[in-house]
Amino acid sequence: MVRRHRRRAGLARAIYAATLSFIAASCLFVAAASAAEQKKWVKGATQTRLSEAINQNTITIVSGNLNATYLSIAYDLSAVLDDGENLRILPLVGKGGGQNIRDVRFMKGVDLGITQSNLLGHFKRTNELGWIDDKIVYIAKLFNEEMHLVVRAEAGITAIEQLAGKTVNFSDIGSGTQLTTRDIFERLGIKVTEVNMGQADAIEKLKTGEIAATVLIAGKPTASMTKLRAADGFRFLPVPFAKKLQDDYLPAALSDDDYPGMVEPGRRIDTIAVGAVLIAYNWWSGSEGYRVIDKFVQAFFSKLPEFQKPPRHPKWREANIAATLTGWTRFAAAQEWLDKNRGKPELATLEQFEQFLIARRFAIPDETPGPEAREKLFQE
Repeated sequence: MVRRHRRRAGLARAIYAATLSFIAASCLFVAAASAAEQKKWVKGATQTRLSEAINQNTITIVSGNLNATYLSIAYDLSAVLDDGENLRILPLVGKGGGQNIRDVRFMKGVDLGITQSNLLGHFKRTNELGWIDDKIVYIAKLFNEEMHLVVRAEAGITAIEQLAGKTVNFSDIGSGTQLTTRDIFERLGIKVTEVNMGQADAIEKLKTGEIAATVLIAGKPTASMTKLRAADGFRFLPVPFAKKLQDDYLPAALSDDDYPGMVEPGRRIDTIAVGAVLIAYNWWSGSEGYRVIDKFVQAFFSKLPEFQKPPRHPKWREANIAATLTGWTRFAAAQEWLDKNRGKPELATLEQFEQFLIARRFAIPDETPGPEAREKLFQE
């Protein structure tokens, strides 16, 4: 009986010791698991904060394809303005001016877009996108986009009127080039057969004679046009600054400085241009969309001189953030910045205006504005 009790007592002690060991091991396991979970939680919380910071301070800008200037301009915005988690500019490859207006108006996640100023008027007149006067606002006018009209020299076409009845590429469907080229040909009363393709494909079609011309409206010099050579049989066709075009377009020229392989030294090819403008959705003051665009405006406007230095695109030298866009409302935060910073070098200067007049006189030799006209032009 004593031995049995002793055995039971020993067994109880063994069970008790084993239980303590199990509990200790379990506590260590729980502690280890808890530490891992804590690290995982801390890591998750850090990632959440980083995600929130990135998303709160990232602004998207829909631009254009590789053939045009918009993508280079959008990249420059990113290169100059990116400031870690405080501000990030995310360029998006887009279809061009026409589609960009649609994307800014309707697409979620698109904050800004670059388009042609005349296309805003087009959509207002056609009402294709509904009433957009209070939905789309502009940040600033950026630069001029020149019309590049390319033909084969061997075709013997020397004037735009000779394209009547022929097949002409108006570039990609929905692009600013397509819609603006339609407008130009309609105003000039020149009826052609429109086809739509990228410039690389169009150049191949030109070589085989399947099309008579291709059009690209973009800020010079543009990548696809710099690849062309007069020695290969290509030439720019002049586009006159006809009276029917003067409401929405400007006189311009392509020179050997722009395209040394296409224009002889000292020669200029007359063409027309349309203004490129940076637009935004008209978020209400106090909204998250308004806040992030406001943040972009403060950084962009204050750093404009940085965009006008190498290696940024040459078109930045034409940017005048103070210029107004008739018939449209500027984004409220942008207008407030301009009102507070009148007279600063980022804004228009008389010297810039004089350079504009020189270019204008070159393009229109017989038109020299008098004192009253000069003052009106300067105010505009």
